[in-house]
Amino acid sequence: MEVVLRKYGNSTVAVIPPAVLKDLGLLAGQSMTLKTTDDGKIVLARKCKYVLAELLAQCDPKAPPPADLALWDAAKPMGQEVW
Repeated sequence: MEVVLRKYGNSTVAVIPPAVLKDLGLLAGQSMTLKTTDDGKIVLARKCKYVLAELLAQCDPKAPPPADLALWDAAKPMGQEVW
């Protein structure tokens, strides 16, 4: 399928035909992520919806904090911060 790029204000758009939207289960106005590969391909995917519990399940609560966090905690106020 050939897609023609069109000018839309200051942007350039690619029109996705309705049949492709239907096949992929996509709707107008839906948030997507767009990436490019090293070989010049475009990857368009549904934007992930994260759930806090799932993200926390991936964390190691016993992992040491990053080294730069200790520097931040030990830093003295530089301006008129109130602690």
